[in-house]
Amino acid sequence: MKIYDRHKKEYIRTEQYGQGKLEFLYGNPFGRLLLKLVISPFTSRLYGYYNSLPISAKKISPFVEKYSISLDEYEKSEYNSFNDFFTRKRRPEAIHMDMNPDALIAPADSKLLVYNVTDDTKISVKGSLYTLDELVDNRLDVSDYGGGLCLVFRLCMDDYHRYCFIDSGKVASGFTVKGKLHTVSSISKNYRIFKENSRAVSVCETEHFGRIIQMEVGALLVGRIVNHDVGTFRRGQEKGWFEPGGSTVILLLQKDAAVIDGDILAQSRDGIETIVKYGERIGKKYD
Repeated sequence: MKIYDRHKKEYIRTEQYGQGKLEFLYGNPFGRLLLKLVISPFTSRLYGYYNSLPISAKKISPFVEKYSISLDEYEKSEYNSFNDFFTRKRRPEAIHMDMNPDALIAPADSKLLVYNVTDDTKISVKGSLYTLDELVDNRLDVSDYGGGLCLVFRLCMDDYHRYCFIDSGKVASGFTVKGKLHTVSSISKNYRIFKENSRAVSVCETEHFGRIIQMEVGALLVGRIVNHDVGTFRRGQEKGWFEPGGSTVILLLQKDAAVIDGDILAQSRDGIETIVKYGERIGKKYD
């Protein structure tokens, strides 16, 4: 998988976490028989329980070494379990938040693709097509987002799995959608990923970008999506976190709410994701 590093201005290739296991589950006839068990809520809860046990801490050192994770950025130096490590919290001084009120920021460390929304938009995500209505489970009127933007932030296993609000404002409404948990990788392109995956949907009134929809999408073996219970929020405030697994954050912006930075747009036109960081500017308020 080729992705773009906007800071180094170069392309890099990455390997899907658990590539071999995923190819077996989605590509092998026997693996597909096991798939229903693997993606069940019970298996997810069981996996989450194991990762909360002290014995799971043995996975941390090999994981840190494989992905060259700098633990100096985080509040703890020792972890009681893999889940404790996976949901680790950054030190405030290690978060580089763009506080310019006109800057549109990334809600998470992730790989970003940007889509223009038309009246009959179908968003291509790893080889499958989805309508906005499907993304919100047909429970919201998304007609106001025609001409706007859909931003898809894909988190990998080695990414920081906490995410934030992109602006100050208030939560107007929200709901959760229960679903089967499929991987967000291209291996599962024959499955309607975002329609089947569990997700948390928040409609937010923001000070600088109008009414937005922010959605957190669970993936294979994500135990839970954990959101703080807040009514009002400020730019960069932590919104919540994912438990172990790859995950996705989606933002829907209305027409003329924001302009995305040119380098990200150029890559998105070619279907290439751009690496972005929590709090980093990815665009600006529309003038």
